[in-house]
Amino acid sequence: MNRLFANLPTTVFEVMSSLARETGAINLGQGFPDDPGPEDVRRAAADAVLNGYNQYPSMMGIPELRTAIAAHYKHWQGVDLDATTEVMVTSGATEALAGAILGIVEPGDEVVLFEPMYDAYLPLVRLAGGVPKFVTLQPPHFRLTEEALAKAFSPKTKAVVFNNPLNPTATVFSTEDVNLLAAFCRRFDAIAISDEVWEHVVFDGRKHQPVLALEGMRERSVKIGSAGKIFSLTGWKVGFVCAAPHIMKVLAKSHQFLAFTTAPNLQAAVAYGLAKDDGYFEGMRENFARSRDRFTAGLKTLGFDVIPSQGTYFVNIDISALGETDDVAFCRRLVLEHGVAAIPVSAFYAEGAVKTVVRFCFAKKDSTLDAGLERLAKAIKGAA
Repeated sequence: MNRLFANLPTTVFEVMSSLARETGAINLGQGFPDDPGPEDVRRAAADAVLNGYNQYPSMMGIPELRTAIAAHYKHWQGVDLDATTEVMVTSGATEALAGAILGIVEPGDEVVLFEPMYDAYLPLVRLAGGVPKFVTLQPPHFRLTEEALAKAFSPKTKAVVFNNPLNPTATVFSTEDVNLLAAFCRRFDAIAISDEVWEHVVFDGRKHQPVLALEGMRERSVKIGSAGKIFSLTGWKVGFVCAAPHIMKVLAKSHQFLAFTTAPNLQAAVAYGLAKDDGYFEGMRENFARSRDRFTAGLKTLGFDVIPSQGTYFVNIDISALGETDDVAFCRRLVLEHGVAAIPVSAFYAEGAVKTVVRFCFAKKDSTLDAGLERLAKAIKGAA
């Protein structure tokens, strides 16, 4: 057996979701909405499977979707992309990440990772033979600093994996932070593998800053997006990769031997969805912001110390004010004794874990959030 995978623990998402199923707990842990997604986009997929083409589509993605991706990013982010040479469709953003890391990183290459981080990054870097160099971000702001980057980057740095907005902290990095990272990538000739799947789920008037749009970054960036996050259809697993042609040629070869292609009916539906008018995307953000505000207000009323959520489906609390020092133990008690599943943020660290932050998913119906808050009220009384 491959020791890398054989020795990996069961993910905390599966552990907490399993406990939620076993106990009948309200699952505010794993990050998926309980809304079915936009009906017109789902109908477009149904129509495409009944009346469209169902054999192997182009490995790079159907032309309609690649054109739609380029047009979408031009409209929303001012990025000019050649749909034929700089855009590829993948079977989800995680496959895109795997293809990018395996296509770029060679044994012995150093890769900068920011923790807390999505749990796929580190195993994929190690699978490629890369040497991880960690930058530990500190709550409550999780900002990048020149000092931390200077310690992580070296002449051996081949790539950096950057997630903005950041899961699990719900941080939207400032233009200043993104420019600082870009400056280090240029200085050390490193490729930025930029996981931007939450690019549309940003709040309070914030604007997403794609890394490849910055000066000197077009030739050294891989931009990754996700239809699942844009349309709240996480099970569809349709991802986007954008990169300069010399990078894309290699990523396409990596993709060829991972998933090869993606369901054509889903691609057709996503192409339709990306062309929806601005009102859909603005309304989606407003709805999630309203759920965030509802849940955040409830948490604060109960007395929890809330770390502000700037984007994603998540909001975090700092449990140190409750006298808690172990987020894993806290989350186990929460699900087993009070019937609410949450995620301990320490699970997203490889070293130097912060153990006093707990993540909730607010992308749920009002009734689900309210029921969760009722149960959390009992939990905080027990902790007082």
